[in-house]
Amino acid sequence: MEQDVESTVTVRQPKLPKQARDDIPKPLQERERAKQKTQRYVRKDGKCNVHHGNVRETYRYLTDIFTTLVDLKWRFNLFIFVLVYTVTWLFFGFMWWLIAYIRGDLEHIGDNQWTPCVNNLNGFVSAFLFSIETETTIGYGHRVITDKCPEGIVLLLVQSVLGSIVNAFMVGCMFVKISQPKKRAETLVFSTNAVISMRDGRLCLMFRVGDLRNSHIVEASIRAKLIKSKQTKEGEFIPLNQTDINVGYDTGDDRLFLVSPLIICHEINQHSPFWEISREHMAKEELEIVVILEGMVEATGMTCQARSSYVASEIKWGYRFTPVLTLEDGFYEVDYNSFHEIYETNTPSCSARELAEMTARARLPLTWSVASKLSQLEPQEPPEELTERNGDVANMESESKV
Repeated sequence: MEQDVESTVTVRQPKLPKQARDDIPKPLQERERAKQKTQRYVRKDGKCNVHHGNVRETYRYLTDIFTTLVDLKWRFNLFIFVLVYTVTWLFFGFMWWLIAYIRGDLEHIGDNQWTPCVNNLNGFVSAFLFSIETETTIGYGHRVITDKCPEGIVLLLVQSVLGSIVNAFMVGCMFVKISQPKKRAETLVFSTNAVISMRDGRLCLMFRVGDLRNSHIVEASIRAKLIKSKQTKEGEFIPLNQTDINVGYDTGDDRLFLVSPLIICHEINQHSPFWEISREHMAKEELEIVVILEGMVEATGMTCQARSSYVASEIKWGYRFTPVLTLEDGFYEVDYNSFHEIYETNTPSCSARELAEMTARARLPLTWSVASKLSQLEPQEPPEELTERNGDVANMESESKV
């Protein structure tokens, strides 16, 4: 089994000849396998790649039946919508037919001396049509209930009340389903890659967000999470541990005015989880950055949330984003063709910690020179000979006074 894995036959490179495939080094093969096995916590389209299994308390879904119906897919939602109305009409149609059958109305069809519960009801089909007319308040006028049927009057009240409840529930579900802001998130875009480069003399992690619609997201805010497994000092293993990434929470830069595409910046400092990660280590890390953009839809006032993620292979070290905003005659134009484009720039490959230490060392000679100058200006002790002479003079003056 191990020989099959390590053999060159399993390394499928159809675009390369066999000679080239044999020359591929093993570390490169292992790196390619690792890239293929990379498992996302959140997919690029924002959907969470988590499945809930072995849920025993399924009754909780029924206690919140409204949310359960809203969360269903459209095909199931429409099926339940049609099914509920059809079952309701059939049930009450059967009840109207049962009343007519028990009272003997079906045996006196065409008898003008007999007063039926419902006029012109001569079978189950006509009872079913009367049920639809009653619940939908259509009232064609051909079939109508009479005042000589108290049980029919009670059934009419029950069907009217239950029909109103069914209408409110199902129409409410459909309205919420249609007005859900999930589709609004489709027009909120994230850059394909995140980049790490220098900005104002410091290493920064950056990604770009944009809104394709002219109607804006009100009170838009951005958050970022680092998803990475962690082992504590006590030996506890925490899978998929979530760590906050500061994208301007303390300065208010996380509150966005998303009119044109914006570059979200995370400064890699001593409080950042990337403080000790270099370019070489970044390629080997098994991590994922989840970014969350949320706000209110201007048209409906409902909260909208868009998500995306970046794995280690999608974080490009030493790159910047291509500008997309240009000034035209009287307006600014955004070129979304360049939204995902990046270009390479000079960036140190060391970690932010090593960069800070090197910067501190570069400033040390200046500090030493100032300290040496200050030490030269300090008062020095007089020589021993001068001290002895001063002592003799002081003794002579004291003897002369005596």
